[in-house]
Amino acid sequence: MSRIILEGRDLFFRYPGGGEVIRGISFHIRRGEKVAIVGPNGAGKSTLLMMFNGMIRPDSGTMLFDDRPIAYDRRSLRQLRKSVGFVLQNPDQQVVAPTVYQDVGFGPANLGLSGEEVQRAVREALRSVGLEGFEHRTIHQLSGGEKKKVAIAGVLAMDPDVLVFDEPTANLDPRGSEEVMDLLDELNERGTTIVISTHDIELAYPWAHRAVLLVGGRILQEDVPEVAFGDRELVRRAHLSTPILLDLYHELKERGFPVPARHPLSVLDMLQVIDHAFAQNPSRVHPGTITVHDLGITGHEGLAAWLAAHPSARIGAMGTRAKQRAAELGVPLQYTHGVVDKCILRSLLGEETAILTTGGMVARVVGRVEEYSRQSGVAIPVEIARRP
Repeated sequence: MSRIILEGRDLFFRYPGGGEVIRGISFHIRRGEKVAIVGPNGAGKSTLLMMFNGMIRPDSGTMLFDDRPIAYDRRSLRQLRKSVGFVLQNPDQQVVAPTVYQDVGFGPANLGLSGEEVQRAVREALRSVGLEGFEHRTIHQLSGGEKKKVAIAGVLAMDPDVLVFDEPTANLDPRGSEEVMDLLDELNERGTTIVISTHDIELAYPWAHRAVLLVGGRILQEDVPEVAFGDRELVRRAHLSTPILLDLYHELKERGFPVPARHPLSVLDMLQVIDHAFAQNPSRVHPGTITVHDLGITGHEGLAAWLAAHPSARIGAMGTRAKQRAAELGVPLQYTHGVVDKCILRSLLGEETAILTTGGMVARVVGRVEEYSRQSGVAIPVEIARRP
């Protein structure tokens, strides 16, 4: 089991002249986790998050990073904030320099890096968020989603162990929200611990490894999402709604239908529940093949040849670089979010699909398809495209 990287012990905090905002909170976050802190407005989510990198000091209790109590002198906080990056809800409060390069390079420059090292850090950070070539853009030219990515890049340039996001999809349209959440998944795949706060239970439910339900400055529930959000009464007390997939699952169960013990986390999972409940075979045709293209190996020519041979195949892309490559090649993408599950759904209809990605994500694709095949008993063929 991964070691604990962030921990709070019996934390209390009140703002001057106000009531207690954080009231006896204890929790832990392990390396490599994706954790969602979920609650209504005024629950204390933002206040708690600001304790993670020392922006707020608890009135009592202890906040720890990597098994050591946080120290609040200037030197210690500077080091902590290099390790625990914080992305504010509103990027306009965080992205303040005239140009993208100046903003993303601000942190590394303050660490005393050389000019060449700052350039390298900025280049890699912008590449990670899909903003290569934006170095000389002025901030006022950017969309809301691009500003959010610049804010993330500015934190990534510090090479943090933990990324903390206060309402990561606030003020973004659906596409921008999907891109940001997809980016967080990609960063987590590289080993970064991700913590978000949100009031959007539909967003948190399929995304998080663990969820913390926060109400009135106290933790009401902390567990895997299907447990944390599975108690309708607790969710109601938090002034939230049960995730729609869990609602459907419980409605079937309450009506006497046989349902599997495992709760659905996606539309694909829900389809399995429904098929199981009505004793139907989920695979009415021979499943279609999912072909995975590692663009670092297949190359442009190999992908073009495959597309020519499979003109009706639906295409999805996972990861920022894969989406950029698809745009460069003029490849139309049907799926850019929830790609693996959507391709499995098409496969169950006998259709061919392709997933474009890069090396580190290939194993994730194969593992998800194999997991579905094992749980459902329906063998979905997966092929790894090779260079011709």
